[in-house]
Amino acid sequence: MYKLKVVEEILRRFLEPRKRIQVIAGPRQVGKTTSVEQAVAGYHGGYTYKLAEGLGFAPLDWLSAEWNAARARAKTDGGHLLIIDEIQKIKGWSEVVKRMWDEDSFHHVELKVCLLGSSRLLLQKGLEESLAGRFEMIDVWHWSFADMHAAFGYSLDDYILFGGYPGAADLRGDEVRWKQYVRDAIIEPSITLDILNLDTVAKPELLRQTFALGCTYAGKILSYQKMVGQLQDAGNTTTIAHYLRLLGEAGLLTGLEKLYDEPVRVRASSPKLAVCNNALRTAMQTCSPSAIRADPERWGHAVESAIGAQLLSSVRRKNIDLLYWNVGCKEVDYVLRRDDAIAAIEVKSSDADSVSGMHEFLRKYPRSKSYLIGGQGMPLETAFATSAADLI
Repeated sequence: MYKLKVVEEILRRFLEPRKRIQVIAGPRQVGKTTSVEQAVAGYHGGYTYKLAEGLGFAPLDWLSAEWNAARARAKTDGGHLLIIDEIQKIKGWSEVVKRMWDEDSFHHVELKVCLLGSSRLLLQKGLEESLAGRFEMIDVWHWSFADMHAAFGYSLDDYILFGGYPGAADLRGDEVRWKQYVRDAIIEPSITLDILNLDTVAKPELLRQTFALGCTYAGKILSYQKMVGQLQDAGNTTTIAHYLRLLGEAGLLTGLEKLYDEPVRVRASSPKLAVCNNALRTAMQTCSPSAIRADPERWGHAVESAIGAQLLSSVRRKNIDLLYWNVGCKEVDYVLRRDDAIAAIEVKSSDADSVSGMHEFLRKYPRSKSYLIGGQGMPLETAFATSAADLI
C-alpha cells in the first residue's frame, strides 16, 4: 500500500518522549486513519486504537474508561500509546482530555496520546477551547500529483480533472459514478457533518449555494456584492466572507485576497475563488470531465484551478501567503508573498495566451520573481512537483 510522506513524520512523533498530544487533522477522504495505521506498523511499543463512533449513552464515560485502561497499561509496561479516532464526535471531549492529560503529566505517567478527527473545524474548536499549549498538529492534506501518480497511475490530465482523492481514484473510468461519489461521500459530509455542526452557520442553504457558486467560478475574481446578487438565499457580504473561511478550513473552497501595498485595502478586495482540490470543481460542473478536456477554454480554466489548488496545499504552515493581483483588465493569476519576498505566477494553457498582466506587475514590483507555467514556460509536470517555498 502506498505511503504518504507524512507517515514518517507521524512515526517520528510517536517515537519521541511524551511531551504533547499529537493531533492528526485534515479534510475528509485524504487518508488520515490509514496514515496513522501505517505509522503504528513501525512503532514497537504497545498501543491502543479506539474509534469514537456509535457510542450511544455516556460517551464521556467511555472516553474516561478507555483512557484509564491505556493509563494502566502505561504504568505496567513503562509506556503506552492511545489513539482515538473521530474524537470530535464526543461532545465535551476536550475537557476530559485536558483533565486526564494533566493528571498523567503530574504523575509522570508515560501515556502518549494521538487524536484524529474527520472534521477539522470541530476538532479545532475543542483544541482552542481547552488544550492550548498541550498539542501539536500534523496536517494530512489533499494528495499531490506525485502521490496520485505513484499510487494509482494518474496521468497529468487525470490529476487536473479528477484531483487528489484516493478513495475516488478507481471510479474515474465511470465519470457519472465518479461525480456522484465525490458529491455524496466527500462534499455532502464535509458540509453537513463538519461545517453545519458549528454554531456559527445561521443560513445552511446559503452556505451550500456559496460552495456551488465558488466551484462554478473557481479561478475567477468575483466581488462579494456580485456573489450576493447571484445567491438565492438572502445574505450579506460579511456572511459570505465568513462562509468562505469555513469552507476553506474544511478543505473545500477559499477566496484569495488581492495583493495590496496597504493592508486596509486588502479587507475590501474582491476574492479570487479557489478550490482546495480540483476534484471538487469538476464534480460540481454541469458538463462531464471529458467535455472539459475537449474544450480548450474549459481546459485552460481547469489547469489554472489545479495549479491554484497545488499552491494552496504547498503554502500551508509555511508562512507564505497565496494571493492574486490585477489592475484594470490586467491580471496575474497567483502571487506568493513571504515577508518582503514576492513571486508572481501566470498559468497559460497555450502559447497564444497573453502575458501583459505579468509585464505590468513587474513594472510595479521589479524586484519580484516571476514564473510562467504552461505554454513556453515551466512544464506543468514540473509545476506540480514544485513547492511554493521553492518559488519564492
